[in-house]
Amino acid sequence: MDVNIEREWKEVLKEEFEKEYFLKLTEFVRSEYKTQTVYPKAGNIFNAFNLCPFTDVKVVIIGQDPYHEPNQAHGLCFSVLDPVACPPSLQNIYKEIKLDLGIDSPKSGDLTRWAKQGVLLLNATLTVQAHKAGSHQNKGWEKFTDSVIHHLANERQGLVFLLWGSYAQKKGEYIDQTKHLVLKSVHPSPLSAHRGFFGNHHFSQTNTFLSKQGEQPINW
Repeated sequence: MDVNIEREWKEVLKEEFEKEYFLKLTEFVRSEYKTQTVYPKAGNIFNAFNLCPFTDVKVVIIGQDPYHEPNQAHGLCFSVLDPVACPPSLQNIYKEIKLDLGIDSPKSGDLTRWAKQGVLLLNATLTVQAHKAGSHQNKGWEKFTDSVIHHLANERQGLVFLLWGSYAQKKGEYIDQTKHLVLKSVHPSPLSAHRGFFGNHHFSQTNTFLSKQGEQPINW
């Protein structure tokens, strides 16, 4: 089936797009967009992939669900469109960057600039109904994004996986840590950030690792 996604990813995931679960998922998502308000806009569902081709990926950050209020979600986990104010988890991510690297927080919550540097901002579920958190979970997206992580973990070398919170850690539990740098901490949510997200130094560790691989560090 023809999926509107960046060329490299289309090739990597071509078998996935033909599987029965993905065909069912596609039917479900199309029906939802026709009958409900769904985020992100249909053209942004695969934004994380379109901004960061398979061979450009250096860092993978795993989120759970798109934001479910208007004008927030645009296909990148933790990221919001301007001029929406930064959500609490992103505020805490920026706080840790300041603690870790001394970089002042930008006013913008749009993380497109990260994606263009090789940070795959991957939500486990790529769509959601307006005002209904988790409404598109267990429809097939998780299986699809598991496959994405498998391809990256198995076919690439020297990536950094940032697994924040138990959900992301479970999703990335099989990643070979002799091939990749896997950094884990609690989630940056206000409910947990003070229990080990602040002070995790994931951003400096990521850049040190990338530099040792001969890669350009990320300008966070």
